[in-house]
Amino acid sequence: MDVTPQEYAQLVRAQSEPSPLGRDMAWAFAVGGAICALGQAILEFWKAAGLGASDAATAASMTLIALAALLTGLHLYEKLAKYAGAGTLVPITGFSNAVAAPALEFKSEGLILGTAAKMFTIAGPVLVYGIGASVVYGLVLAALGA
Repeated sequence: MDVTPQEYAQLVRAQSEPSPLGRDMAWAFAVGGAICALGQAILEFWKAAGLGASDAATAASMTLIALAALLTGLHLYEKLAKYAGAGTLVPITGFSNAVAAPALEFKSEGLILGTAAKMFTIAGPVLVYGIGASVVYGLVLAALGA
């Protein structure tokens, strides 16, 4: 059966439930904000523990990454992401989840061909383009003498 792109789009619209955009945005905002507020609380904790501002920021990032990886391993992060959407993807915890989830999913294939090979399946392009863009930006700034 040949279906034109227009007919296919019409079939998809007929079968798809409309997305409650307002509710989804509110959840993303609330959960993303809560993650950021947690990050700020963790930062203040590390400062109170005696770390300098730079070291406390590093420790806070590492703590958030570890918490997100732990929640991913316990299959709780995906449940939160189901309701919060981009609210869980945008903070640093989303990056941690993007690395940990494929590693866990493919662990049955072994450490090398499973966990290690698949760990950066999702996060790899982000790293490649992020690092590439930072090099380009750095070269542009160096050329401009900034």
